[in-house]
Amino acid sequence: MTRTIVESKTKTAVIGFDEPFCVIGERINPTGRKKLAAELEAGDFSTVEKDAVAQVAAGATVLDINAGVVYNSNPNPNETEPPLMTKMVELVQGLVDVPLCIDSSVPEALEAGLQTAEGRPLLNSVTGEEDRLEFVLPLVKKYNVPVVAISNDDTGISEDPDVRFAVAKKIVERAADFGIPAHDIVVDPLVMPIGAMATAGKQVFTLVRRLREELGVNTTCGASNISFGLPNRHGINNAFLPMAMGAGMTSAIMNPVALPVGPLKIAEKRAEVEAAGVILPEGMDDEAFVQLFGMGSTKPRPGKEMEAIRAANLLTDNDPHGGAWISFNKSPDAAGSEARGGRRSGGRRRRA
Repeated sequence: MTRTIVESKTKTAVIGFDEPFCVIGERINPTGRKKLAAELEAGDFSTVEKDAVAQVAAGATVLDINAGVVYNSNPNPNETEPPLMTKMVELVQGLVDVPLCIDSSVPEALEAGLQTAEGRPLLNSVTGEEDRLEFVLPLVKKYNVPVVAISNDDTGISEDPDVRFAVAKKIVERAADFGIPAHDIVVDPLVMPIGAMATAGKQVFTLVRRLREELGVNTTCGASNISFGLPNRHGINNAFLPMAMGAGMTSAIMNPVALPVGPLKIAEKRAEVEAAGVILPEGMDDEAFVQLFGMGSTKPRPGKEMEAIRAANLLTDNDPHGGAWISFNKSPDAAGSEARGGRRSGGRRRRA
């Protein structure tokens, strides 16, 4: 049975058909995050530190590290990304002991990450493009690491799933020419947005089954791509992930953390509650307040997608005796309990 081994200095994550689903935390990535990009250019790594710790606490078993920021002071990523990748890898593996996924479109940054990472990281990524194959596959062989293989080539990303399968097959065959076994290839079949292509879900489920049955490879995806542009994206993601797991997908690059509720939303909700004449328990803090009104939490915590994944692990017998599921659900949030308990106290008008 196909097993892809990813390691930190002391921990091992196994991606496999009969293993718990592997969650690759995606948050350490400045793409589309202007605040994080500005921090990195200024040498401020505080958000990276927080994201690393929060993702592992939420259940990520591997952390993706992407240094793809374009500095205003130097827009050449070939110069800026390699040292930034080195710094980020050193920082993250000094904070958390989970395997890493080295992620960059800059070849020199990939090698910088491989040189710095302890253990056996996952390399992200190779495509079917000829120049990418010729550079990345020798790196994979040299450092003896597994690699994410993305199903696009020099012609771009095809909407035809048969073409994407053919690209994946080409990468697996070319990897074999370098002596890289299929169990060290984790194929990303490319998830299309369901809002733009109604058959996107069915396509990827069929592709994952083919990749498993015909090529014997593990698979991954950018999980949130499926819901791009639609309302209630978490609802779609929560359905997609267990269905993809049922089709044979073995990992996903995703955000495991439910982001904290910020002060602006809390202030707006408090004003709304006050306008409705609701009297709250005296001294109720923000955490108890957001718990009471089902807004989430003021602290990072596992997202609903993690709940869906853990439930699917249990249902597919990849959670022996339900230990992980029981542990995940065993400790209710104290603030939430207090908020619910406080609903009987208050004044003479409508109660919260």
